Amino acid sequence: MKILDLKKELKYLYAPSAKKVEIVKVPCLQFAMIDGAIEKGSEPGKSPSFAEATQALYSISYTLKFMLKKRKTNAIDYPVMALEGLWWIEDGVFDITVKDNWFYTLMIMQPDIITKDIFEEGIEQVRKKKGDSPVLTKVQLTEFEEGLCMQTMHIGPYATEPATIERMRDYALENGYHDRVGPNGKHHEIYLGDPRKADPAKLKTVLRHPLEKVNS
Repeated sequence: MKILDLKKELKYLYAPSAKKVEIVKVPCLQFAMIDGAIEKGSEPGKSPSFAEATQALYSISYTLKFMLKKRKTNAIDYPVMALEGLWWIEDGVFDITVKDNWFYTLMIMQPDIITKDIFEEGIEQVRKKKGDSPVLTKVQLTEFEEGLCMQTMHIGPYATEPATIERMRDYALENGYHDRVGPNGKHHEIYLGDPRKADPAKLKTVLRHPLEKVNS
């Protein structure tokens, strides 16, 4: 059986240092994606639609993994990657402390061996096992090229992210870059821990923001 060590291959994107901010060029990667919005008066950890979207992404991701692992020929095994979220608002200024006007794209990276046909077969298997649901019809296999970004590992509860983001923005300015989160870019979180199980003080989240070079 062939093993794809995605976590090792993509370590520079999924395991950055917490001690520094770094600039990376994120290549075109393939994801299972679903779009949604946080309900008014709610937040990600309490949103029913967010929970449904998360469940749908994990269901298809694990189904695809075991489909390829159990193939009679050319069996391939690989890890299911971390849940990721792109966050933005439609108007106004993105404020990480105000959460009920957020739109999101939730996603889990899929290896290149997952084709559209394999993906659709996986969706059908999830339907047979768990029944059809409106959220399942929203899950898409899509390429996403993030390009030039800065990132760091945030350790601690989500509520303390603003201080880390401020450190990221200072780093961008000091190095001649502009943080594009706002009308032209999305706040990106990669969830390496389960907030339902982890000690909030030890929770690990990769924070990534798109950059542009400031013209001198």
